[in-house]
Amino acid sequence: MHDLTAKRTLVKSPPELWSELSEVERLARHLGAFGEIEITKLEPEHTVAWEGESASGTVSIEPSGWGTKVTLTAQVEGSEPEPEPEPEPELELELEEPSVEVPSEPSRRRGFIAWLFRPRTASHLPPEEPPVVDEPPVVEEPPVVEEPPVLEEPPADPSGLDPEHAQTVLDEALDALGAAHHRPFSRG
Repeated sequence: MHDLTAKRTLVKSPPELWSELSEVERLARHLGAFGEIEITKLEPEHTVAWEGESASGTVSIEPSGWGTKVTLTAQVEGSEPEPEPEPEPELELELEEPSVEVPSEPSRRRGFIAWLFRPRTASHLPPEEPPVVDEPPVVEEPPVVEEPPVLEEPPADPSGLDPEHAQTVLDEALDALGAAHHRPFSRG
């Protein structure tokens, strides 16, 4: 089982977010990728516990300064990740250190102005372009491309939800909750 968390402070009031998250239909709009959503527990104006076909979790709402801190958690059912193989021990090679010549006089560091007005040498000039030789164009026949067979996608299995996709669902739910759904300062 994978525990996932997404947190964000949204510039909306707690009652506005509570009305969006405390109803099953509205919550399912945001977390529909986890399958059919059921609300299992409500703490008014604070916490919603939910269960889906492939995951369960909570939504916490807390006032925070100029907005509301929303925390979405999910426990995704699925196969445990395979442990990563231990890295092979690295071979240590003994190399001879190259000899470094030390200049007899310490070099002075030049400033920006000195660098800007430095003498230009041929190495700073752009390379000359080789002359263009006109060759007759080679005409190739386009290769015959066979259309790949159309593979039917198997129906989405909510129990096979991977943790990366589940984290994306939580992040997108917070993005949708934080987005303005009206045009501010509009009349009519």
